[in-house]
Amino acid sequence: MNKIVISADSTCDLSAEMVERFGVKVLPLYVNLGESSYKDGAEIQPDMIYDYVAENKQLPKTSAATIPDYIEHFSSFVQEGYDVIHFNISSSMSVTHQNARMAAEEVGGNIFVVDSANLSTGTALLMLDAYDMKETGMDAAAIYQELLRRIPLVRASFVVDTLDYLRMGGRCSSVAALGANLLKLHPCIHVTDGAMGVGKKYRGVIDAVMVQYAKEMLEQNAGRIVGNRVFITHTKCRPETVQKVYEVVRGAGIFAEIYETDAGCVITSHCGPGTLGVLFEVTE
Repeated sequence: MNKIVISADSTCDLSAEMVERFGVKVLPLYVNLGESSYKDGAEIQPDMIYDYVAENKQLPKTSAATIPDYIEHFSSFVQEGYDVIHFNISSSMSVTHQNARMAAEEVGGNIFVVDSANLSTGTALLMLDAYDMKETGMDAAAIYQELLRRIPLVRASFVVDTLDYLRMGGRCSSVAALGANLLKLHPCIHVTDGAMGVGKKYRGVIDAVMVQYAKEMLEQNAGRIVGNRVFITHTKCRPETVQKVYEVVRGAGIFAEIYETDAGCVITSHCGPGTLGVLFEVTE
């Protein structure tokens, strides 16, 4: 078997169980609460963010893994004779990808740095594709080329319960947030060409909205969905709501594996609680 390490920054939002199962090496980004800095997923969990925002009425700051972080991360693998395939959150959302590329050049060896043009488990879908290809015996260079083809085929979107976090982060105005909350509007945030945009605005009780959203995502991509796996990723949603979405996805009879995951601290910092996405891949 080829000696290949699959690596990613912490915004991939894989659960600890999946990290262990697939042997992924995760490098944390940073979440800053006031003057204190924490490593995403290692030193801070989403509940700390909810508490911080409730108390301070402001969002934490997030920052990229540094070039020295990446040099240290990559060096041990290269020294042991591994090729590295590393995944980053979209380069349009963070300088993490740029830092990883610069570190890879410094370290040398065969390090393939992938701009996922995505976030959260949209990135994780590509990582698991890489794992599948590695298991078939493909070499790292061939895997990298195939990943570049697959990047535009990821369908990543989320429904947001409240716009309060997006308002505090400057991603929508106070007036828009107030109006949306009064009208019970829940926008769908989708990732296209590496950037986030606002799609359909759902109206009504969030539990029903999330079920409707899941049905529509599957219907809109009917006949094109790749059926190996799908992620249901969320931030502090009610278990009953997540279960209803799970039943919709399972009832479609498309996917061999359905993974439910909690979004990590970086995604939580921007979207807040009550956000849910159904993420999968499609054919060309």
